[in-house]
Amino acid sequence: MEKPVIIFGSTGLAKAALEIFNSNNIVVYGFLDDDEKTHSTEINTVSVLGGTDDHGFTKLIGQKCEAFVATDDNVLRKEYVEYLIETRKVMPVNAVHQSAYISESFSIGHGNFINAGAILSNDSTMGSHNIINTSSVIEQDVEIGDFVQIGAGSIINAKVTLEDEVFIGSGVTIVAGVKVEKGARIGAGSVVVSDVKKGQTLFGNPAIEMK
Repeated sequence: MEKPVIIFGSTGLAKAALEIFNSNNIVVYGFLDDDEKTHSTEINTVSVLGGTDDHGFTKLIGQKCEAFVATDDNVLRKEYVEYLIETRKVMPVNAVHQSAYISESFSIGHGNFINAGAILSNDSTMGSHNIINTSSVIEQDVEIGDFVQIGAGSIINAKVTLEDEVFIGSGVTIVAGVKVEKGARIGAGSVVVSDVKKGQTLFGNPAIEMK
């Protein structure tokens, strides 16, 4: 990546994204955030330039800069992605930490966040706008949709399917062959041993549905 990056958001995930781009010697031009209290502040010497609709800066995207969406709020994440596609005709770039391992046969989309120590194994596929946190493991022949979040230290075993908008907490184990349908949520530390239906919330070892 030769162009600098503008990051949408300036807290939490945005700071981690800055470290990721720094680890790959990619320049971050600045942050855009709708919280006016953050404007004109700095994060590790990089400025919060203005709001996410500030045309003075967003006009640079696609011409002189790339963009990355750094929020774990899926509703807001979708809004920013739609804005970039519709107004700037671009997709967000991936933020992949230098210490993450991605197999050559792992297929990956756009706008994904992959933090330090993550392992993405062979013959798996991942869509776009996902968040893969520190030291999580995705084994072989796994299918991951869009807007999925996987917590730190989680293990997604072989031939698992995670549909769109699934949330996996920290330290979760999904055993081989399980299908987790759209929008399901798995609590931290859980062990999932059977398929999870759309929109269900599970917790425990073995994980059971929380009513």
